Amino acid sequence: MVPDDADNNYMTKAGFVALIGAPNAGKSTLMNAMVGQKVSIVTPKVQTTRSRVRGIAMHENVQIIFVDTPGIFKPKRRLDRAMVQAAWQGAEDGDVLLLLHDCARRVIDDDTASILANLAKSGRKASLVLNKIDLAPQQRLLERAAELSEQYDFERVFMVSAESGNGVADLKAWLAAQMPKSPFLFDPDDLSDMPLRLLAAETLREKLFLNLHQELPYQLTVETDEWTEREDGSAEVHLSIYVAREGHRGIILGKGGQTMRRIGTAARKELEMALDRRVHLFSHVKYRKDWMNDSARYSLWDLDYNA
Repeated sequence: MVPDDADNNYMTKAGFVALIGAPNAGKSTLMNAMVGQKVSIVTPKVQTTRSRVRGIAMHENVQIIFVDTPGIFKPKRRLDRAMVQAAWQGAEDGDVLLLLHDCARRVIDDDTASILANLAKSGRKASLVLNKIDLAPQQRLLERAAELSEQYDFERVFMVSAESGNGVADLKAWLAAQMPKSPFLFDPDDLSDMPLRLLAAETLREKLFLNLHQELPYQLTVETDEWTEREDGSAEVHLSIYVAREGHRGIILGKGGQTMRRIGTAARKELEMALDRRVHLFSHVKYRKDWMNDSARYSLWDLDYNA
């Protein structure tokens, strides 16, 4: 939340918008669309976002800081519990709270129903964003909006396609109008507050998610060991991929290291595009038993190990 100021005579406005929803509702895609550039990783797999990611969008004289939170679901493991707790904490931090729902689903999923019940209990104001409207018949959109509104009294209901951009501009304009008067909280040229070391690790983790199948992506994590600025203006980045089982190393590396080379190249190219500079990326796959129960990992993601 922005700090109180007795005069509050600012010509600018700034505030936070928290995005919550079930896994794969499209929160990261919407934030990227609002910011105008990719700042949060996006994959078709659920539970991709592990920590709170902030994206910074400008609308005329208004700065909107989006907080993309992990998907809220029924947790089974320590990491799951920490992610869900981070999502609810992120919901408390916003001047505006948006609940995203994937309206392409034929029915309201259990995770969304649980979120609605918690919102109703908390008394927190929220607006509903029906996402992926291009994948659902119009009749379902109207019925779904009515059905969800019966379970919770939303401030507003929006219908968007974060993927195509349909409805995003109207939502952004409305959010800008809700922001309190304040000086800008970040440099207007910034797109995110994510450190470069984390950006590199998250970019590689996204490519691993996209190229590996089934449960394997959830059994790994990526950390930046070293970031060196070279004299020619390029960056040298060393990353470690930690897997929970020794047998996973071979799957990630592939025959003769071909799979890892392909994934590493994709990550390097995306980093170079984001940073507008040359990047030398070196990755190593390492076995670390029970990394999911290592408290040091949680602090890197700003998650509570004891959630």
